[in-house]
Amino acid sequence: MGLNITQKILKEHLLEGELIPGTEIGIRIDQTLTQDSTGTMAYLQFEAMGIDRVKTKKSVAYIDHNMLQQGFENADDHKYIQTVAHKHGIYFSRPGNGICHQVHLERFGVPGETLLGSDSHTPTGGGLGMIAIGAGGLDVAVAMGGGTYYITMPKVVNVKLTGRLRPFVSAKDIILEVLRRMTVKGGVGKVIEYTGDGVRSLSVPERATITNMGAELGATTSIFPSDEVTKAFLKAQQREAVWRSITSDENATYDEVIEICLDDLEPLAAMPHSPDQVKKVKEIGEISVDQVAIGSCTNSSYQDLMKVAQILKGKTVHPSVSLVIAPGSKQVLNMLAKNGALADLINAGARILEAGCGPCIGMGQAPASNAISLRTFNRNFKGRCGTVSAGVYLVSPETAAVSAISGKLTDPRLHPVEVFVEMPEVFEVNDNMIIPPAKEGEKVEVIKGPNIKPFPINTPLEDVIEGKALIKVEDNITTDHIMPSNAKLLPFRSNIPHLSEHCLVPCNPDFPKRAKENNGGFIIGGENYGQGSSREHAALVPLYLGIKAVLAKSFARIHRSNLINAGILPLVFVDVEDYDDIDEFDELQMGNLKEGLEKDCIVVKNVTKQKEYKMNIHCTDKELKILVAGGKINAIRSKA
Repeated sequence: MGLNITQKILKEHLLEGELIPGTEIGIRIDQTLTQDSTGTMAYLQFEAMGIDRVKTKKSVAYIDHNMLQQGFENADDHKYIQTVAHKHGIYFSRPGNGICHQVHLERFGVPGETLLGSDSHTPTGGGLGMIAIGAGGLDVAVAMGGGTYYITMPKVVNVKLTGRLRPFVSAKDIILEVLRRMTVKGGVGKVIEYTGDGVRSLSVPERATITNMGAELGATTSIFPSDEVTKAFLKAQQREAVWRSITSDENATYDEVIEICLDDLEPLAAMPHSPDQVKKVKEIGEISVDQVAIGSCTNSSYQDLMKVAQILKGKTVHPSVSLVIAPGSKQVLNMLAKNGALADLINAGARILEAGCGPCIGMGQAPASNAISLRTFNRNFKGRCGTVSAGVYLVSPETAAVSAISGKLTDPRLHPVEVFVEMPEVFEVNDNMIIPPAKEGEKVEVIKGPNIKPFPINTPLEDVIEGKALIKVEDNITTDHIMPSNAKLLPFRSNIPHLSEHCLVPCNPDFPKRAKENNGGFIIGGENYGQGSSREHAALVPLYLGIKAVLAKSFARIHRSNLINAGILPLVFVDVEDYDDIDEFDELQMGNLKEGLEKDCIVVKNVTKQKEYKMNIHCTDKELKILVAGGKINAIRSKA
């Protein structure tokens, strides 16, 4: 039986287990990446393990999230990351060099290698034919130290693309169509592998747009073949030597097949407040638009912004619209500046932002109250933009640019002139904003500012735990709900005590107070609890507040792993109707925990209502040992 691309790469990197879906496997990690929002914690954890030098082929620390320096906090974090990277063998991408995923695609990604990143959109690397997985910072720290990365072997879904995109229909519309069909939880436990004749017509940046937003499916990762298109891209980046061909065997099998005819696709948009609330642009209608934001790791490539420049050339942004554009990298910005496209954007009335994440993560450019914002980003969760009352629509760069001119959500096919951008034969290459690590790391002083506080460490699991149900939340609660990430809070990513004052506040402003007054307790969650970002702060901050377990209908993959790494029990209702029976402030108790974990049956007693609920945890043996030890750091220390 032939192998698909996913199986081929995992087989090459397999250290433990077998490639049987649903079973645990351990794989070797070739590359890692971090960004500054999650990086400080990852490197504090790496230092705590006492390893002098990273063991990976390549590890890169990026500064792209916390770019607004209103105080010393962000600058201190950046200095810490730069010095710790210099000391321990990690390449450092300076502020202004660009978004981690865009730069990594341009300068470091290698077909057939594995990449683990402390950012949920790390699967962007799948556009190059990598197995690129987002994870919590501690998992990345362990991988940097040469440790095995463990995952449940995913099912592989074949999304077969046929035909060719028509004018003004883009790669963004492909992934929006996948989201429309599969939903934000349809990819859990799966890898999305793209095949078919339609793949050959998509450039690497277009493929990367699709794999990037695979994170919104809840997928482990997404991947394209490495073919002649990949080779041409790497050659243009002056990195042809790293190319290798990786395609699925003719008789490869898949767990599921989805067929999409590119000829039939139309411009799409994800409506507020979820990436899977997808409709055709023409069906939504010409709603008035207040803001248009173009960029993010999804749509900030040279190809994307050249299309935008062609549409805007000689035009003026509508008086009611604020248009902001953030190039994905210094390379993109340089090339736009040299060929005149940057002038076309500025002349049209666009505001040019720094090459970074910016408004995608709520770092500036919050819309007005009740505003409608069109964004080429990957997430439109309520309040993520910085304005709770705003409505954010996710669209392609073409739709965004045409709508910025008209002042209304507009089908880009109404634009009178077709746009087309040839991929450059040679990209502008200048890596002077990437600092290589020191050859003698022992001589480097690591600098920690006063905003960098120790991260919390759990205690070994007790056999009986009890407490109150402090909060009960609905389905699809995101890590933005659990630990908000905005311009005011991002500077405190290395200060867990400060962040604790804001934990779950979007769901209930009294939660931090409740947790402190009751010495911790439990969280009751719905379906897909913890979707979205990989930020482990959404586990570390509840740990700091004394949360012992989360009882939910189901969990998002990365957040579940982060809870286990923190030593917090991620318990799943056997009977989902039991969720309805629990009220806030009910007194809960669970005993014989170690035995219950081993048998995968934990009985939770509701002391207030005198009822019992059965819970599963579906732990592997390794996860069980981590939970019993009180978290991954404790497990590593005890093993050492």
